[in-house]
Amino acid sequence: MPLLEPEPGSLRPAAPRCPAPDRVPDTLAGGTPEPLRRELTDLLGAGKVLWKVSDLVRYASDASPYRFVPRVVVVAEDIDDISAVLSYAHTRGREVVFRAAGTSLNGQAQGEDILVDVRRHWAGVEVLDGGARARVRPGTTVVRANAALARHGRVLGPDPASAIACTVGGVVANNASGMTAGTARNSYRTVASLTFVLPGGTVVDTADPAADGELARAEPDLCARLMAIKAEIEADAELTARIRAKYEIKNTNGYRLDAYLDGATPVEILRGLMVGSEGTLGFISEVVFDTLPLDRALSTALLFFPTLSAAAAAVPRFNDAGALAVELMDGNTLRASVSVEGVPADWARLPVGTTALLVEFRAPGAAALDAYERAAAEVLAGLELVAPVPSVTNTFTRDARTIGGYWKARKAFVTAVGGSRPAGTTLITEDFAVPPSRLAEACEALLRLQSRHGFDAAVAGHAAHGNLHFLLAFDAADPADVARYAAFMDDFCRLTTGRFDGSLKAEHATGRNIAPFLELEWGPKATELMWRTKRLLDPGGVLAPRIVLDRDPTAHLRGLKTIPGVEPVADPCIECGFCEPTCPSTDLTTTPRQRIVLRREMTRQPPGSPVQDALLDAYGYDAVDTCAGDSTCALACPVGIDTGALMRDFRHRRHSPREERIAALAARHFGAVEAAARLAVAAADRAGDRLAGSVTNLARRAVRPGLVPEWLPQLPGAAARPLPRTPRTGAHAVYYPACVNRVFGEPRGHWGPSLPQAVVAVSRRAGRPVWIPDDVAGTCCATIWHSKGYAAGNSVMANRVVEAAWGWTAGGTLPLVVDASSCTLGLAREVVPYLTDANRELHAELTVVDSVVWAADELLPRLPVLRRADSAVLHPTCSMRHLGDEERLRTVAEACAWEVVVPDDVRCCAFAGDRGLLHKELTESATAREGAEVRAREYDLYLSANRMCEVGMERATGRGYRSVLLELERVTRPHT
Repeated sequence: MPLLEPEPGSLRPAAPRCPAPDRVPDTLAGGTPEPLRRELTDLLGAGKVLWKVSDLVRYASDASPYRFVPRVVVVAEDIDDISAVLSYAHTRGREVVFRAAGTSLNGQAQGEDILVDVRRHWAGVEVLDGGARARVRPGTTVVRANAALARHGRVLGPDPASAIACTVGGVVANNASGMTAGTARNSYRTVASLTFVLPGGTVVDTADPAADGELARAEPDLCARLMAIKAEIEADAELTARIRAKYEIKNTNGYRLDAYLDGATPVEILRGLMVGSEGTLGFISEVVFDTLPLDRALSTALLFFPTLSAAAAAVPRFNDAGALAVELMDGNTLRASVSVEGVPADWARLPVGTTALLVEFRAPGAAALDAYERAAAEVLAGLELVAPVPSVTNTFTRDARTIGGYWKARKAFVTAVGGSRPAGTTLITEDFAVPPSRLAEACEALLRLQSRHGFDAAVAGHAAHGNLHFLLAFDAADPADVARYAAFMDDFCRLTTGRFDGSLKAEHATGRNIAPFLELEWGPKATELMWRTKRLLDPGGVLAPRIVLDRDPTAHLRGLKTIPGVEPVADPCIECGFCEPTCPSTDLTTTPRQRIVLRREMTRQPPGSPVQDALLDAYGYDAVDTCAGDSTCALACPVGIDTGALMRDFRHRRHSPREERIAALAARHFGAVEAAARLAVAAADRAGDRLAGSVTNLARRAVRPGLVPEWLPQLPGAAARPLPRTPRTGAHAVYYPACVNRVFGEPRGHWGPSLPQAVVAVSRRAGRPVWIPDDVAGTCCATIWHSKGYAAGNSVMANRVVEAAWGWTAGGTLPLVVDASSCTLGLAREVVPYLTDANRELHAELTVVDSVVWAADELLPRLPVLRRADSAVLHPTCSMRHLGDEERLRTVAEACAWEVVVPDDVRCCAFAGDRGLLHKELTESATAREGAEVRAREYDLYLSANRMCEVGMERATGRGYRSVLLELERVTRPHT
């Protein structure tokens, strides 16, 4: 038994007033039932089958208002796994749902039986024909695919607002479009070819010239019946005209019946049917897109109108002027957007009726953009705009930062509005389309309908294409509120289809919420063709039943999820999943969204239920211990939910009073702790990796693995004990060597000055000498305690270091330069909540500067660069992302190498100070993709700006990473 164990029951949530009606039943406390678990494990291997109740719960939610708990989760690695699962499901009469990013808004990523994760092992982009085409695997995010294409001046056609998180497989399966795609740039129009697996196991590559022949041999009946349906539709002139008319505006409701008209062969028909089929007709394993030009010249305006109708009426005029995007945001959307970082606070005071249009023109160059702006000016001259708050300018701009801010507010529509919904309510996101000429009329009708049913909804959308989105919040645990929602949906669907002949789904695909209303839009004849298509391709009903086709008129009311209150920081979460791609533990244990999902299920349970106990047993490692605490989730979350901070608080809750006292004692005597740590590192270095590893492993078992670091071979030796001696007189800044750089030396094999010596030398060389105080030993940025949740120790060190820094900098007169980005963040921001009132005032006078920023802004302009390497790869740290210093890192690196590359798959390395020493599997998982990308070619330099991040990247790549400041000192040194 280790000496220090987490406090039992410390994470148990407060008892709910009554258990939630949708809580996971006790029968699932043991996880996947037999024989399902055993049979799939035998078929696929234990590593591919997730069966614990915590696994089932964390996969039970997506970005939709639904929650369905699977019986098992399969993490498929390849097509063979997919085929094996489909074959198993056929023989056992089971159901299969595919899940990638889980950003679907209508429950398409949820199943009640076998759920197959097709994100983790399915990422990859291959740029073809100089960027004219791209081969993309389904687990690749749209942002990642576009990053690869941007180097070639190309981009994918679909551009959904969730591009940071949604994957290409989901985009194609839902025919998602976005701000600019309309009906011409969506997946249906830009997919060149697909490779997919039919429910019976047949694999089809539509790009293969022999595909039709092979399909005819493998599935002759399927081919014949597909062609028969095609002939039947073409023989019906009225139906043909109806189908063509339905796709003149955006429409993703039901199967793409125009695939029968556009495809000449069975394979071509299937290629069209798979787009927008929502995983109900087959599994898309690879997509080849025809890409589009990336027009880099932009001119954008955020224009404010007094009413929604006035804004809608202006849309056709901007369309005629050539705008690629015209996005509408009503007053509720604008006011809710103030929760998004960078949005002016005065938007909260906008009058109720105020509506904005975000209008953007894109062109390949300045001359074409000038012409667009002249056309836009003519439109503006005929409009009555308002400027109800000082931040409103109503002018076009080419400034990239301003444009980025506009789009950030627009793309955060769902999450920002959802985050401000009443506590405990479930969020419904709907989208529909009408002919653009009737947009204003549809807006007014929608607002009246919402008011009649007691909803104060937010409205936004792709106005250029007649496509509107709206959000509704209601209490899924209240039958009366569910009935109110049901009545609204009935009236909304009849209004959209009857009055406007619109699309009930414009780009979010049918999903569970609209499936019962499919026939209302399409009529019985077309709907029956969709049912025939489903039965033809999936006669056993294996794939995703009830997601596109469901004749139960109340099906959309089944599985609605309750949203119990948990910790206040997490309550605004709508489970959108934007946080997941950036999270270091995504492929190891849980994501920020899943940490909150699991917490909510604990709260749904009665105290001490078997399910709650099982979830708590798993939560310590899966959620708390393997959270890197880097808080990059807060940067990705449109409403800034910091799940990392929540996990640090949970670590604090698990500490015993004895453990807290020991941590505070270490802070008070950190000088001795620092000296002991340096001696231990030196001793371990002399003893060798094997002995050092054995000693630390014994200590980990005796004390607790979560407290005692593990020795890794990549760890550098001890730092040279004396820091460089520097005079205070004439110093332009105070230099604070972080404790990690006072304990650890440079990478093994490094020849040359230490990092402190390099910073001192290069600063002196630039005429900006720095001073190292004599009493820095025994101080720390407090991140050690902060990351582990030791409140008392954090408070002790935070106040000590701020008081010391105040004296060193002469009351804030000189900047404080810090040589580890995580410590810069700690000193600049993270210490503040733990300061006394008096020390908070002192801190406000300090100027904390990262050494990379110091080098970029103060040193480089005054230094001659005497030599450069050919190439360098950079690892920007998560702390740099928080501080906004990534571009400064690139600036310094570009002085050191002619070619500088930041990997497309870069994210937090998860070393997080010592987290990579406590749970090395976390860093291994977090760096796997970036490491593979770096190893794909050789670079002359491997650079970063944080010692432990460099250790993590060396471990991931086998390459020697080091501080960019060491290299800057070398390339500016007069004599090598």
